[in-house]
Amino acid sequence: MHEKLYYTQPDVFEWQTKIISYEKKEDHYDVILEETAFYPEGGGQPSDTGMIADITVEEIIKQDDVVHHILSSLPSTEKVSCQIDGRRRIDHTQQHTGQHLLSAVCIELFDAPTVSFHLGIETVTIDIQIAELTTDMIKEIEQLANEYIYQNRKIKTYFVTEAELDSLPLRKLPKVRDNIRIVEIDGIDVSACAGTHVSQTAEIGALKIVKTEKQKNNTRVYFICGFRALTDYQESHNTVADLSAKFSTNRTGLAARVEKLLQDQKKLEKENATLKEELLTYQAEKMLARAENGLLVHSFNDLTFKEIQMLSIQMVKKADIVALFAAETVNKVLLAHNGFSEVNSGLLFKEYVGQFNGRGGGSNKSAQAGFSSKEDCRRFVELISTKLV
Repeated sequence: MHEKLYYTQPDVFEWQTKIISYEKKEDHYDVILEETAFYPEGGGQPSDTGMIADITVEEIIKQDDVVHHILSSLPSTEKVSCQIDGRRRIDHTQQHTGQHLLSAVCIELFDAPTVSFHLGIETVTIDIQIAELTTDMIKEIEQLANEYIYQNRKIKTYFVTEAELDSLPLRKLPKVRDNIRIVEIDGIDVSACAGTHVSQTAEIGALKIVKTEKQKNNTRVYFICGFRALTDYQESHNTVADLSAKFSTNRTGLAARVEKLLQDQKKLEKENATLKEELLTYQAEKMLARAENGLLVHSFNDLTFKEIQMLSIQMVKKADIVALFAAETVNKVLLAHNGFSEVNSGLLFKEYVGQFNGRGGGSNKSAQAGFSSKEDCRRFVELISTKLV
C-alpha cells in the first residue's frame, strides 16, 4: 500500500508511517513511504518541503504513481515521524485553488481561457487568451472572483476514468488517460488537476490581481490569494499610512500631493539647469584665460561627465582650443576642438586606449574613452597630453 495523504487527508502535516523500500543512489537515498503527505512537484505547483525522521527531504519525485523522497541519509528505524511545512502547503493550496477560480471567471466574463499557469514564490501568473485587460475588466474579474469566495462554494475532488470524461463540463481536456483527478468548484468550474486544493472557496481568503502585461497575443495576469493577499495589503497599507503622514493628507489626497511634488521638482530641475549652464559659462571663460598654446588639460572631481561635455562645447565654440578633460568620478576622458586643429580625436584615442585597458573612440572633432581604474585613466591623460603639444 502507498497512500497519498495529500489527496485523502490534505490537512495532515505531521504523521507516522513506515519505510516500505529504499535504494542507495550515489550520494543520496531514494525512500518510499507507506503513507505520504509530501506533494511532489507537478501541474505548475511546487513540491512540499519537510523532514523525515529529522532528515531534510531534499527532493520529492513522482514516478509511475509512486512518490519518491530523496534524503541525504537513511533513517535509523523503519517506523518514522514525518512533518511537512504546513504554511508552505496552505499557501500553495490557496494559490492553486485561486488559479482555478480566476481561470473560470476569465472564461465566464470574457471567454478568455488559460493557456499557462505558474506558481511562484511571491506571485502567481496565468496567461489568458485575450489581447488586453482594461482597468474596468480587471475590476470586474476581481469582483466576481471574490463574490464566489464569499459565497463559500463547496469544492470536491474525485477520480474518473477516460470514458467518464465526456459527461463532465471540463474547462480543458486532460493530457493523462488514467488516474484522472477532477477538481470541481460547485457551479463554477470543473477541471482535471493533480494539485492540492481547499475544500470550499472561503478558504482561498481573497484574490487580488497585482498587474497584467502583454505576452504576444495573450495577457499575463499576476495575482495573489489568501495570506499573500493579506501580507500585500498590510505592506501597502503601511506604505500609504506613512506617505499620508509625511504629506499631511489622507490617502485620497495622496495622488494630488505627489503630482504637485513632481511638478515642483520639474520646475526646480529646470531652474537648476539654467543656473548650471550659467555657471558653466562662467567657468569656461575662466578656464580659457588659463589656456596655453591652444591646449587645456584638466581633471574634474566636482562635475558629471555630461556637464564636462557641456563645458567643452562652450569652450570650443568660444575659441580655437583643444580641450582634454577627465572626469575622475567615472574614469572617463574627453577630447574636443572646433576643427581648427589637425588632431583627429577619434583616431588618437583608438590608437592608445587599449594600452590602458580602456575603450573609446569618436570623430575628428571629439572623442571619449572609459577606463576601469583611476590609475589607467590618469596615465592615459598624461600620454595623450604629450601627443597634443
